[in-house]
Amino acid sequence: MYLFMDESGCLGFDFDKKKTSKWFVVTFLFSTSKRPLEKIVKKVHGSLCKQLSKHSGVLHCNNEKPATRKHLLKLLKEKDCAIMTIYLNKRKVYTRLQDEKHVLYNYVTNILLDRIFSKRFVPETKKITLIASKRETNKFLNDNFTSYLNRKINHEHNIELTVEIKTPAAEKGLQVVDFACWAIYRKYEYGDASYYNLIKEKIKEENALFP
Repeated sequence: MYLFMDESGCLGFDFDKKKTSKWFVVTFLFSTSKRPLEKIVKKVHGSLCKQLSKHSGVLHCNNEKPATRKHLLKLLKEKDCAIMTIYLNKRKVYTRLQDEKHVLYNYVTNILLDRIFSKRFVPETKKITLIASKRETNKFLNDNFTSYLNRKINHEHNIELTVEIKTPAAEKGLQVVDFACWAIYRKYEYGDASYYNLIKEKIKEENALFP
């Protein structure tokens, strides 16, 4: 079983800055195999073949045209996979967590993992590989994220969890979860549910943190 993880929004709390988001969203996409997700990316790239000379070669939802976004999300809707997401109204986050962004990030991720395993969305005793999109260049913070999740999950659940941090270029499933997370984020940040509605039936759970 594979869990692909991505986030949308920022963890800045200076709301006077124009680019500071009001919401922060973390999303997991889980699938028994990488292959269906890799096929989605390959198919969407195929449809972009005429533009590839201008394309980076890695799909990133925020940079794509609306038609490309909809194409990928419609393909995702047809696959045997599921989505769980947690969203934060950042104005309600405790001040102490605002000052420790990596702690907040680890905390949110652990809560979402705990819900997945507690509600038996993924069978216990099963080997799980969590693949997170690389967001830190700091090796210490990446190692801290990995060890924190392993410690929490192994202590509280009978799960053999492997945590990998990769780039979307190296792991195509991360390109797919990027689109899913962006669609959910757009619903909260901008009140636009048009992309969200394309994958709504795949979302097993959608919860607020600090409501």
